[in-house]
Amino acid sequence: MSSPRNPPFRAEHIGSLLRPKELVEKRYAVAAGKASKDDLKPLEEASIKSIVELQQKCGFHAVTNGEHSRHQFWGTFFETLTGMEEIHLREGGYDQSIFRAYAPDVKSFMHEKTIPNQVTLATGKIKHTGTSSFLPEFEYLKTLVPKSEWKNIKLTLTSPSWYHFRYGPNKAYLPGVYNSDAEYFADVAAAYQEELSILYDAGLRNGQIDDPNLAYFCSDEMLKGWKADKENFQTADEQFAAYLNFYNDCIKRPSDFHMGIHLCRGNYVGSRHFSEGAYDRIAAKMFNDLNVSTYYLEYDTPRAGGFEPLKSLPKNKNVVLGVVTSKFPKLEDQKEMVERVYKAADFVSEGQGISREEALKQLSVSPQCGFASHAEGNELGDKDMEKKLQLVRAIAEEVWPGEA
Repeated sequence: MSSPRNPPFRAEHIGSLLRPKELVEKRYAVAAGKASKDDLKPLEEASIKSIVELQQKCGFHAVTNGEHSRHQFWGTFFETLTGMEEIHLREGGYDQSIFRAYAPDVKSFMHEKTIPNQVTLATGKIKHTGTSSFLPEFEYLKTLVPKSEWKNIKLTLTSPSWYHFRYGPNKAYLPGVYNSDAEYFADVAAAYQEELSILYDAGLRNGQIDDPNLAYFCSDEMLKGWKADKENFQTADEQFAAYLNFYNDCIKRPSDFHMGIHLCRGNYVGSRHFSEGAYDRIAAKMFNDLNVSTYYLEYDTPRAGGFEPLKSLPKNKNVVLGVVTSKFPKLEDQKEMVERVYKAADFVSEGQGISREEALKQLSVSPQCGFASHAEGNELGDKDMEKKLQLVRAIAEEVWPGEA
């Protein structure tokens, strides 16, 4: 399978962008019942229009809505499926023993407030309703760019395993709902396929799955916890392989539908990450067995390891190098970042036995993560974010002059 390009473009970003304070406050007011949803929509649309204009000003082609219509990066896909329920909204709540205490995001959430965000389980058989929760985002974006550019619009999508990994074995669904993960995965995959079909029919050609879970398999601490958990009926390697098969079932798609995946180590309140660990453990299997065209990889700090795993990148895949941090305002040195891109290309070159120039054709550059995976965003300001985006564009222009 050949790898579609344009997208990805030479200068990319991960999707989420800082939200205006008034939008965040209004969303909280709506959630608290102090304001109407009707009051929220004009603010959302105005902020999305403004953030699209910023992306265009900075020279980005794969525009997103900045996730300004969401409170958290994963949106509401699972919550709108038949059979999925936010059980923390039930009277009496839930038993915290359902969680993997060593899951990196769960540990962080528990430290913050004892309750992970949106505790959602399968309380019945999962099925798509036929109405897409992501479609309105795409349809509004289509009104903001020329029709010729609709194919470039990037929509960030929920990780298929988002509401599976955080829970212990067979605890992503209530007893009696499913007899095995295989049954649960099959129904989620069918729902995911229907979602992608709706979006494709509407014109979407550029999707990006935001996925912290696969990167957690790089973490020594997580793997230690996994091994010590006597309830696990699979090794971590077996679970990772099962996820890749599950994801492939979810993202079957036409050949002109570009699909990428962002591997994230966390992007939480206070610009915190959840986990650390190099890609070495998972790279070869992920690059070769996961049916996506593009990998958006974090490479802003040593917590992600070196570029050596890129030696396993096949010739038909792309990598977007997240060398510019989105977490803090200090601006990276352009020359140093350009050299890092060349260094990454040299590992691709070595692995495939090709020249650096050929290897560069499979690479792009971006910030390491979103600027606002959660409502309040990271610890930097709007001007800082704009400078970061401009830097990414400048790096791309220097490394790939004249290319999109």
